[in-house]
Amino acid sequence: MKKHYASMAVGLSFLLMSGCSTFNQLTGGEEAVDYKSTVRGDPLSIPPDLTQANQDARYKAPEGTATFSDYAQNQQAQQGISDRDRVLPQSSGISVMRDGDLRWLVVDQSAEAVYAKVIDFWGDQGFTIQSQDPKAGLMETDWAENRAKIPEGWIRSALGFVLDQVFDSGERERFRTRLERVNGKTEVYISHQQMVETPTPDGATFKWVFGKEDPGLNAAMLARLVVYLGTDVKRAQTLVAQAEQDPNAVQAVKLAGDQATISLNEPFDRAWRRVGVAIDSARFQVTDRDRSTGDYYVRYLDSDSGEKIEQQNFIGRLFGGKNTAEAATYRIHVGDQGGNTLVSVLDDKGQPQSNDTARRIMSVLVTHMQ
Repeated sequence: MKKHYASMAVGLSFLLMSGCSTFNQLTGGEEAVDYKSTVRGDPLSIPPDLTQANQDARYKAPEGTATFSDYAQNQQAQQGISDRDRVLPQSSGISVMRDGDLRWLVVDQSAEAVYAKVIDFWGDQGFTIQSQDPKAGLMETDWAENRAKIPEGWIRSALGFVLDQVFDSGERERFRTRLERVNGKTEVYISHQQMVETPTPDGATFKWVFGKEDPGLNAAMLARLVVYLGTDVKRAQTLVAQAEQDPNAVQAVKLAGDQATISLNEPFDRAWRRVGVAIDSARFQVTDRDRSTGDYYVRYLDSDSGEKIEQQNFIGRLFGGKNTAEAATYRIHVGDQGGNTLVSVLDDKGQPQSNDTARRIMSVLVTHMQ
């Protein structure tokens, strides 16, 4: 009987300790993270159009003629590799950049290699992938609950599995990751969207409403990604701390009069980055982008135009009828103005737009740049 109680005490102590995470200090805050996806499925599923398996050296047959001497030489070289390098090889060439509240990674690897690793990273964090577009370098997770936000206690720890089905944080997040090719390296941006369960005005029930994006949570997930890419926790902590030491002041964003344009008092590179992050945070549907011309290609459904938006009925969907509520294609153009930058809206043919829809697009971007 004494051994039975002793084993229970040891088990409870491990449960209590499991609530702590070394990642809380990675960004200098207390961003505890323990996500559980609200959608069931294979978190590591790869769509057919992402054929990275054919590009991976593990799936290619060796070329040339193999001899015993070559084999022996290779085995001798493998024996010289330490277990530490074999189990978790350290990765160099990763830096954390910062501009105001925005942080991003610069990885000295190809976008193809980083994209596949980021897919695996989100699965490791407890997410399923809701959508991805390798052509645009974008992926988005399904909604997930951060179980670390549920208060810990000895009762919940002791009856963890049972009470986990009852307790709910009342919050959900989903993350979007965007990759950019810049000067032979890959930049990685992470943004998230939050939903919060709030009571209705009459207090009779609850509803889900959009919450505010937390830059600290984005930074925490970037720190975890740094570790996942092969950097140890201490090194990741140093990278994040260095990025925080010298933040650049964020320039004011101004709408140019009544026109559907945004004037940014900053160079093209910085403006391109900020506009891209604003597009991510606003959850625009990005179909492509071209940094050389300064264009983000997005699809936008203007629900405030005053026109009635008709949804298909069941019969229309069944027989493949055309959806009348289709999003239009626009270009968000980032133009260099000799040290300053002008952001404008173009239609799918590249013609400037200054109508109410264009102004609403600009207003959304300004909101997410503040």
